[in-house]
Amino acid sequence: MERGAIPLDDVPGAVDVQATLESGQTYLWWRPDGDTYRTDGLSGGDAWYRTVIDDDVIDVRQTATAIEWRGTTDAAPIVRDALGLHDDLDAVRGAARSDPLITAAWDAYDGLRIVRDPFFGCLVSFICSAQMRVERIFEMQERLRREYGTPITFDGQTVYSVPEPSALAAATESDLRDLKLGYRAPYVQRTAAMVASGELTKQDIDGRAYELARETMTDFVGVGNKVADCVLLFSLGYLAAVPLDTWMQTAIEDHYPDCERGRYEDTSRAFREHLGPHAGYTQTYLFHYLRSGGSAPEPTE
Repeated sequence: MERGAIPLDDVPGAVDVQATLESGQTYLWWRPDGDTYRTDGLSGGDAWYRTVIDDDVIDVRQTATAIEWRGTTDAAPIVRDALGLHDDLDAVRGAARSDPLITAAWDAYDGLRIVRDPFFGCLVSFICSAQMRVERIFEMQERLRREYGTPITFDGQTVYSVPEPSALAAATESDLRDLKLGYRAPYVQRTAAMVASGELTKQDIDGRAYELARETMTDFVGVGNKVADCVLLFSLGYLAAVPLDTWMQTAIEDHYPDCERGRYEDTSRAFREHLGPHAGYTQTYLFHYLRSGGSAPEPTE
């Protein structure tokens, strides 16, 4: 096992590993202690988190001075990429639109960063996200890993990787329904088959102009605009992407009604323009803040 640490002083802006990994943007990291999404606050913690990237097991945790890591490889560059530690968070916030709700969200979870999850695992997890709470989505990914992932021995334990596209493509709809994927089962199987066969892959999307990339993403089975935006934002680094889930639709209705345009594409464009550069960052802060019970501050006289 290799070990190391990334000093917080070497990262531009604040870091909050727990807020980053338990804010609903990733279901490919989990706590080895079994408490993922089960603790109050969802920020500022020092628990270990684990993931598997390219068959390398990586653990991270935050201390007062560093992000410590341990893994099957020299994980420092992987951790920097996966946790968005290259992003200059102060500059991102400085360029964003500011209002009482946005300010409250950024203040509450300063240090939350946008992850860069592996493409296929991110895609499957958000196909599974339709009409599901984050805790249930996470549980689905655990079951998929255990049934179809590659077992890896790490620190005396068996850790399972995210399944390969070929493994899920070979599964039957019945097999996946047995893992409680419900109506999402055929979507996962058919999308996995597309990736495994080369019919549509990450390479067909990454690097395209944002709205064209989103349109191409919807060619995957079970992928609409919202899921496409999630994958673009949380895997491919399209920081302009703004997934419009029920939380964001409610936020638009209650706080930004001028952004409502009727069609997803038009509302998304208006909301992105309102939020400013790197709108996906501000959207993620708003999502985590509102889902965790935050609200707009009362106006002062």
